[in-house]
Amino acid sequence: MRSADAAAIRDLPLFRDMADERFDALVQPAFLQRFPPHVVLFERGQVPDFLYVVLEGAIELFARHADRETTIAVLRPISTFILAAVVKRQPVLTSGRTLDPSRVLMIPTDVVHRALGDDNAFAQAIAFELAEAYRSVVQELKSQKLRTSVERLANWIIREETITGQDGQFDIPFDKRTLASRLGMTPENLSRNFATLTRHGVEVHGRTIRITDMPSLVRLAVPDPLIDEASTGA
Repeated sequence: MRSADAAAIRDLPLFRDMADERFDALVQPAFLQRFPPHVVLFERGQVPDFLYVVLEGAIELFARHADRETTIAVLRPISTFILAAVVKRQPVLTSGRTLDPSRVLMIPTDVVHRALGDDNAFAQAIAFELAEAYRSVVQELKSQKLRTSVERLANWIIREETITGQDGQFDIPFDKRTLASRLGMTPENLSRNFATLTRHGVEVHGRTIRITDMPSLVRLAVPDPLIDEASTGA
């Protein structure tokens, strides 16, 4: 592992306060692998062999039922995923695949459990991260139940513009079909909602979004910090 990667992983809240020797014992048996796009890393229902950390690229967590599929989350560097399933040694509730060429660190579940028993700071960090993930799920549930699809899209645009810090313009970081699934709508609804947002200062050219009237967009979206504020451990 490159020293820059190790330093970036060490700086994650989950690992930041671990004792040095415990952190070294955690990452030394880990596998650092590159994956092309659209590679399935794990399937729902599997008991996980690894805790995953995405270092480059993007990972989509998705689920299927009958003939339907939906995107649960899109994870970007640097973040961990399926922590709850690893801690409980229970089947994962989602499947995971790469959206882009990705570098992923895979830490064996047994190694995580040894560190959990040996390092109190790591155990506390896991509790904190799981609590943050729970809060993120509640926020998502509130957004899905309390907002129309166009309001969800408007709030996503506001959040993404804030994250990218590109002064009113940014590129959608994945294809529009994935965005529609992530926001709980069909691709056809997404297109109609983008058309609606043109009246509120949003221009869409391919995957590029430009905001020309932020106050109008905010009036439509009505952002709520108890729904939209980012959870650090999600």
